[in-house]
Amino acid sequence: MTWLVTGGAGYIGAHVVRAFLEEGLECAVIDDLSSGHRGFVPETVPFVEGSVLDTELLVGAMRTHGVVGVVHLAGFKYAGVSVQRPLHTFEQNVTGTLHLLQAMQVVGVDKIVYSSSAATFGTPQEPLVTETSPTRPESPYGESKLVGEWLLRDQAVATGLRHTSLRYFNVVGSGSDTIHDTSPHNLFPLVIEALLEGRTPQIYGADYDTPDGTCVRDYVHVADLALSHVAAARALVEERPLEPVYNLGSGDGLSVRQVMDAMRRVTGVDFTPELQPRRPGDPDRIVASGELAARDLDWRMRHDVDEMVASAWRARRAAEVAR
Repeated sequence: MTWLVTGGAGYIGAHVVRAFLEEGLECAVIDDLSSGHRGFVPETVPFVEGSVLDTELLVGAMRTHGVVGVVHLAGFKYAGVSVQRPLHTFEQNVTGTLHLLQAMQVVGVDKIVYSSSAATFGTPQEPLVTETSPTRPESPYGESKLVGEWLLRDQAVATGLRHTSLRYFNVVGSGSDTIHDTSPHNLFPLVIEALLEGRTPQIYGADYDTPDGTCVRDYVHVADLALSHVAAARALVEERPLEPVYNLGSGDGLSVRQVMDAMRRVTGVDFTPELQPRRPGDPDRIVASGELAARDLDWRMRHDVDEMVASAWRARRAAEVAR
């Protein structure tokens, strides 16, 4: 009983693959390596290099490996860049999901766990986002993720597809020293790269309506996130009732300054962040409730901020040594 993990050579996908293996579940990976890394995938896991835009490749992979369900993480995940590249974003995230669903229908695969995003909410009007909060995406990325959820919903009506979508925001840390976040846009790798290169990390805006003046966001550990993907897959196999959407949120969030303080404390590198002007469109606070996911998907925050930083720092330095 094999699960196909699309984007399984990426930072989050590779952790999902390892979580499946640790739970005794077989999986295969498809990834075009546009942002993923072949070395992130264990040698024992079947790997198909290619795009989710290739329906025939997907059909062949599902048939070859006896796939019973899909965890769909492949996509273009840079919200800011999506504003400059809307067509590319929609092709990768919407058209790619459409081709994947077509391939699943051809083969008869009827279970999918979809990697969505808190970007579907846009700027929330309430302090704590829930699954029933209005969706008002403010970037092509957020829009594309919301359309993906709609595709799953409509395909379920048409074919009986069993599905759930997991929305999350800032995924950080590492569950293995062999995997680290290589994104050029995420806060943790940006700060870590600056420290390794002897540069001073920057804070964009310190006059927000938050306790310390810096933006507050959800930061969740990637290993915790991966476990809930496994829990969702198991629930689909066992035909347990699931919500169409779950937030994997911290419930209280962390400020950018709190993250900087943890970076200084854990790494032992003393620094004072440089304050820069606000970036357009950054809301004061985006924090989600994880209550429904805690009820159904074994979701909980197993790591505090120091553990998040320590695991990210350790994995990044291990990569440096391995070069």
